[in-house]
Amino acid sequence: MRTIILRVVGTALVTVLLMYPFWAPGWGRGILGEIENQGPLGALLTIAVFFGLVALYCRSLQRTLALLPPTARAAAPASVWWMFAIPYNFTEDFFIVRNVAASLAADPATPSRAVRRWAAVGYGWCAAQILSLFPGVAGYLGGAVALVLWAAHWIMTARFNRRLARPRSLAPLAHHS
Repeated sequence: MRTIILRVVGTALVTVLLMYPFWAPGWGRGILGEIENQGPLGALLTIAVFFGLVALYCRSLQRTLALLPPTARAAAPASVWWMFAIPYNFTEDFFIVRNVAASLAADPATPSRAVRRWAAVGYGWCAAQILSLFPGVAGYLGGAVALVLWAAHWIMTARFNRRLARPRSLAPLAHHS
């Protein structure tokens, strides 16, 4: 019940923040204004590339969960696709990171230090992407930090996937930290 309340309240707050160009037009037009400034073709290309990258990232997270034993999974592999449910995704991303981290931590062959680092970077990009919704310099800085942390998180996820895809008897993860 508590997670439902967090998801609903978080999504409501994100929605209010996304709508600031309408209730506080003096603050600027936000990310949507930046995309609009690129013209129709530029905006379409930017949106297509961004969502294409999100799809590849989701596929990587889905692979992480699928590579883990079913008994270690805190969520179904397909649950990562909630990242496309805007504006719900801004809150849900924290839960996706939590569920994948819990799944990795439940796998005895996965080093706990690497999982903690992975989770910290994941929560960092989640928080920074919410900061990116704010107007002005805070939003730009949040967006830049979010993109860097998201890329780092994706790289870390790909490394986990490579390790998890190896036969367990040949490449135990416990010695890696």
